[in-house]
Amino acid sequence: MSSTRVTESAAVEPAAGIAHAEDTLGLRFHDPDLLQLALVHSSLLNEPAGDTEPEFDESNERLEFLGDAVLDLLVAEYLYRRFPALPEGRLTVMRATLVRRETLAEWATAMELGSLLRVGRGEVQDGVVSQRTLAGAFEALLGALYLDQGFESTRGFVDGILDRDIDRLLSTRDLTNYKGLLQEAIQQSDTHLPEYVVLSEKGPDHDRVFVIEARHRGEPIGRGNGRSKRIAEQAAAKDALQRMANDTNEAASTANDIAAIEADARPH
Repeated sequence: MSSTRVTESAAVEPAAGIAHAEDTLGLRFHDPDLLQLALVHSSLLNEPAGDTEPEFDESNERLEFLGDAVLDLLVAEYLYRRFPALPEGRLTVMRATLVRRETLAEWATAMELGSLLRVGRGEVQDGVVSQRTLAGAFEALLGALYLDQGFESTRGFVDGILDRDIDRLLSTRDLTNYKGLLQEAIQQSDTHLPEYVVLSEKGPDHDRVFVIEARHRGEPIGRGNGRSKRIAEQAAAKDALQRMANDTNEAASTANDIAAIEADARPH
């Protein structure tokens, strides 16, 4: 859960609410209705309208859909420009790190976006909203900004955030995302995604070891173990990638990506 608290907005006049939102976010919208829509979570649509709270018939989900696509493109372009010597596999892992839910929720929190959201009562627990809701609101805001001000302005907004945070995020987050690399490798020729199956769990709760098998189209392609399912899945994906590298010359670049990622992940 995020620590961003949701504030009451029912007694705020719409125009005043938008002005407050713009001041908080440091943005100015030509069409304030877009900003207002970006701040409406779908859970609010099931709530009865109050005396001062307007009734909404649309949530920010469509803007979130658009913002997700815009963000993927802008982050990919930023990485392409900033790291001209890195191969596609490394850039893919970096992008996955930068657009993950935790990162987007962190950016939303830094902007105090959670305090501006209109959400249903069931979406709030102990005065806070979830990372999922915050991440979705950030994408919806990005979609609204794109529609309101176009690609160049939206690029400037995202570039500013990345300039500020990219070094910290890429140095502190786990870049050894073998599952992501495996999925990318498979999707170059097949739309079926890999699956991860628990083969065994051994040991007491405080020292449990999981053995997990990576499968594609029902066939085993790798196996790994670890003290958590996440670690075992990553190990299985790494094993699958290494087997692919041994089987085809084309996968040699993937093997190089693994070595480079591991070198970056080691303490310096």
